[in-house]
Amino acid sequence: MTELKVFTAEHNDPWFNLATEDWLFKTALPNQHILFLWRNKPCIVIGRFQNPWNECNLPAMEKAGVVLARRQSGGGAVYHDLGNTNFTFISPAADYDIDRNFTIITKSLKEFGIDAVQSGRNDILVADKKVSGSAFRKTSKRAFHHGTLLINSEMEKMPNYLTPDKDKLKSKGIRSVASRVANLTEFAPELTHDSLCDAIVKTFFTTYGQTAEIEDLSIERLSKIEPLYKKYQSYADWKWRFGSTPQFAHPIKGRFRWGGITLDFDVQNGSIESLTIFSDALSVEFIEFLQSVLPGTPYALEAITNVLKQGSKTLPPEMIGDVISLIAKEFA
Repeated sequence: MTELKVFTAEHNDPWFNLATEDWLFKTALPNQHILFLWRNKPCIVIGRFQNPWNECNLPAMEKAGVVLARRQSGGGAVYHDLGNTNFTFISPAADYDIDRNFTIITKSLKEFGIDAVQSGRNDILVADKKVSGSAFRKTSKRAFHHGTLLINSEMEKMPNYLTPDKDKLKSKGIRSVASRVANLTEFAPELTHDSLCDAIVKTFFTTYGQTAEIEDLSIERLSKIEPLYKKYQSYADWKWRFGSTPQFAHPIKGRFRWGGITLDFDVQNGSIESLTIFSDALSVEFIEFLQSVLPGTPYALEAITNVLKQGSKTLPPEMIGDVISLIAKEFA
């Protein structure tokens, strides 16, 4: 017999929400259909195979306190804030129906007089504008379908954090594709996160012909579940968010009083795998120093700066400073 489960998150931590989604997916019983509704504080969520350096303006995010999260599913980079509602459907693999899930969402929007339509495999459109995007994951036992719903997101902030230089990196990861988007409040000003969640839960119950208790998940409760808490720690860890990035190359070029230099970084798993240097500088020792200390360093400005400063006691400070400034500009 089919059993329904409905969960909401009382917190807005993106790493905990993604960990909770993963935990629910892995612990769902064979007969369960699960609905999980949640929101995140301002963050950028990238797909499983994306490159954050290629997708995001990381310095701008850090300055504004916008965190980076990486999800298990594929797809592109998206901006989340409290004006964006997220839904997750988890079903047994044998009874997994993406169209049914989309219908639950579009019927829920109809409650507010919004005529929404499914577009292709991933999106929901209203008046030819994208209001929802989805991603999917399936195993032999179960599957999930999760997506976003733009209610009153501060979309004007998106360009601040999703404005990479498209020519800067030679990336092997998946790139995001820009779409025409709109907030649902453009079509129904009275719509809120709570009212939309109520409508989705109601439609979810109607679709399956039964009801269930709505469980509000707190961080205090979730933290006591050891496998879930470990999953949260892994989602928050640099190794997952940055280190899981597909291999990419990043050439950096500059000219100074002491000569020109090109640093051709090969980055794998978020760290500098190798470094090729082209330079007409007279200091062979300086070039050899860079080649010896930078491989193995995390591809982060702070880590690179520390390595260069700590190991350069006998080298000209001006040259070290120039290289640090050159790299810093590329991270800006």
